[in-house]
Amino acid sequence: MTDPVSSDPFSTATSPSRSSRSRRASRGDPVTSSPNRDLPPFEDDSELLGEPRDEAAEAEEDDGEELFGDNLERDYQAIPALDRYDQDVLDDDDDYSELSQGQRYEAERSMRKRDREEGRATGRMRRGLMYDESDDDEERPTRRRRIAERAAEGEMEDEEMIESIENLEDMKGHSVREWVSMLGPKTEIKNRFKNFLRTFVDAKGHNVYREKIRQMVEANRESLVIDYNMLASAEQVLAYFLPEAPAEMLINFDEAAKEVVFNMYPNYEKIAKEIHVRIAELPLIEELRSLRQLHLNQLIRTSGVVTSSTGVLPQLSVIKYDCNKCNFVLGPFYQSQNQEVKPGSCPECQSLGPFEINMEQTIYKNYQRITIQESPGKVPAGRLPRSKDAILLDDLVDMCKPGDELELTGIYHNNYDGSLNTANGFPVFATVIQANYITKKDDKLAANSLTDEDIKAIVALSKDERISERIFASMAPSVYGHDDIKRAIALAMFGGEPKNPGGKHKVRGDLNVLFCGDPGTAKSQFLKYVEKTAHRVVFTTGQGASAVGLTAYVQRNPISKEWTLEAGALVLADKGICLIDEFDKMNDADRTSIHEAMEQQSISVSKAGIVTSLQARCAILAAANPIGGRYDPSLTFSENVDLTEPILSRFDILCVVRDTVDPVQDERLARFVVGSHMKHHPNASEDAMNGKEDGLTNTTGLEPIPQELLRKYIIYAKEKAHPKLHQMDQDKVANMYSALRRESMSTGSIPITVRHIESMIRMAEAHARMHLRDYVNEDDVNMAIRIMLESFISTQKFSVMRSMRKTFSRYLAFKKDNNELLLFVLKQLAQDQLSFQRNRFGMDQDVIEISEKDLADKARQINIFNLTEFYSSDLFKSNRFSHDSKRKMIVQAW
Repeated sequence: MTDPVSSDPFSTATSPSRSSRSRRASRGDPVTSSPNRDLPPFEDDSELLGEPRDEAAEAEEDDGEELFGDNLERDYQAIPALDRYDQDVLDDDDDYSELSQGQRYEAERSMRKRDREEGRATGRMRRGLMYDESDDDEERPTRRRRIAERAAEGEMEDEEMIESIENLEDMKGHSVREWVSMLGPKTEIKNRFKNFLRTFVDAKGHNVYREKIRQMVEANRESLVIDYNMLASAEQVLAYFLPEAPAEMLINFDEAAKEVVFNMYPNYEKIAKEIHVRIAELPLIEELRSLRQLHLNQLIRTSGVVTSSTGVLPQLSVIKYDCNKCNFVLGPFYQSQNQEVKPGSCPECQSLGPFEINMEQTIYKNYQRITIQESPGKVPAGRLPRSKDAILLDDLVDMCKPGDELELTGIYHNNYDGSLNTANGFPVFATVIQANYITKKDDKLAANSLTDEDIKAIVALSKDERISERIFASMAPSVYGHDDIKRAIALAMFGGEPKNPGGKHKVRGDLNVLFCGDPGTAKSQFLKYVEKTAHRVVFTTGQGASAVGLTAYVQRNPISKEWTLEAGALVLADKGICLIDEFDKMNDADRTSIHEAMEQQSISVSKAGIVTSLQARCAILAAANPIGGRYDPSLTFSENVDLTEPILSRFDILCVVRDTVDPVQDERLARFVVGSHMKHHPNASEDAMNGKEDGLTNTTGLEPIPQELLRKYIIYAKEKAHPKLHQMDQDKVANMYSALRRESMSTGSIPITVRHIESMIRMAEAHARMHLRDYVNEDDVNMAIRIMLESFISTQKFSVMRSMRKTFSRYLAFKKDNNELLLFVLKQLAQDQLSFQRNRFGMDQDVIEISEKDLADKARQINIFNLTEFYSSDLFKSNRFSHDSKRKMIVQAW
């Protein structure tokens, strides 16, 4: 009968002690027994050997090995009967072939897989599996020590130490804020966000955020911009948690982004200590006016105009204190936004203070407070614009200045405001937005507003040879006539090219336009049209605008007692248009405040110790009424309008609007107005909406551009087209300037100054921009000269105007339709004939007859020789003229 021996063929013959073997058997190590023995292994070896049983030794054996004392060597004595192998159970080497390394690896892998499927414990115990209680104390401390060593060496990720949460959206009854602050969900959120940053790819297969991180590192920035829509498409749960608990989620995101960035670029930690995740493209945009208690502690996106900003101040981030009694350094304390953190007592000497801030070891971050106000165009009528304070931290400071229109994403917080509580009682809180991401509207407009289809339509439209005439005809389609005002508005909306030679002397590119004339000629209607069509427009009226309201004013903050700069209308309209209605009603003191803004396009402030200059790069469109209400054509422009020469010379284009009596034009105007009201009635029939009534045709026969496409065309042209002066006909401009200068001195209407040469260049550039050209050509210069001459001649006395039109007729006829010119001449002849008949017969006649020869002579003077086309044109017939070829007379019947 053989005794049980080890089945390991590679073990040594040295026998371990009996107690060791007992312990090894209990641990599950391989121990074989003889097949013909029914007793349990190692039950009692002394009986087998014929030795007497020693009760004391048995008791001692149960206690385990004796490592110290007299019987120390007894456990290790040789037992020849047991120190041998049973040959029947040994494996022969011949039966097995040697495994290669790959085969052995594959066999072990398949066995591990089998063990997992059968639920066996394989080294690392899984939760819920049965295991022997006796080895719990031995195995678990060892495993804990092994995990700690691996974590210290950086070999193991945190997720191995915490069980993964598969169903993250199951919050187990907690609120979102509590749930995302707990250790398990917090770790899962960080892991998912890290995976999102590493693996998210767009439709083209590009790894979006690896590229963004590379660009961020190249620019030495701290902000990583995440598109909310991309996050929502990949990780819906994170996108759901983010607006509900933004403060906690953004902390998790920042930590995860920091790990990802520093893993990719280990040395970047020397440049940026923190990485901030910025959330862009939040789907819902809230107006400042609509923010309520519902939005408290939520992530919101809103827009407005920056009206004031403080300086950049240091804010405590991590603070340490010195104990004055024992010089012990207390801390670090992490300072929150809401309340001050102070130590209670010193842990070293137990004193209660006083404590001083340790300046060297305390960490600060940048802090700036701005005020954003509702955009001028979004304020409901009769309401005051609302404003909110926003806090900018870290690298967001100084990203905007007063006058910038921006979109802001941030957390809507409430904070304690002492002055508000004093006024309204204790439980009232002030609100503030802690900014997370800022984007300027200008940047966004240029980058995102135009689709590829829009750009194709714009480029196709620009190839039309008569695009400028179509643009002029598309201005204010609800206003009949006034082609000169429509031209001026179109040029002002496109604008010229600003220049800054050597960075020392700025030359403006914006056009300033003044409309002056009789009441009821749609001046305010034109301004309202520009407000709705152009980009970034501020509308003011002369009666309601003061000097500081137009420019800028200095205000003392009631809480901090700090002087801050508030932006006025011209600053808010930077890179846009400022509209001033009732320009003549302004006080002289207020009007002189905009002199600098109109020419230098800056506003200098020197008040309360603040000496600075603000940008006001805007075009100014002003409307004014003459003295006494109506324009007197027998007086010069300066006698009609109560405006000084300095301010008149700053306007590039002057449009004088006269309400003249013309029976044909008045009838067509009346038809147009009635037809427009019929068409735009809310309950109009489809025939009225779609049909082209006779009264709805405007003065030009060109097809107008749809207003939405026109708005996009203007945006695209201002962004992409930058026309340069190229081989300009300088002699023509010089001759024109000298002739205008001579005439202005003799007639005394308006002063012509050097500014008007620049005005002609700006108008030529604006006209070239309409065609999306890179260079100003001769047509653009001729159009600029024509508009300048029309502006100048319209300001003359009626007696001077006719002779001046004849003098400059070749310039005024540029790009005008021959039929329009002939109609103008024919109307003058008809007016002369009417005056003659009135004087001769004492009453108006129903029929006016004009000799064909008189019209032909006049037409020859403007180089028009063929009148046949004119006689058959719609323009000729619509003005109630008819041609009698037999008598060679032109007849106008009433």
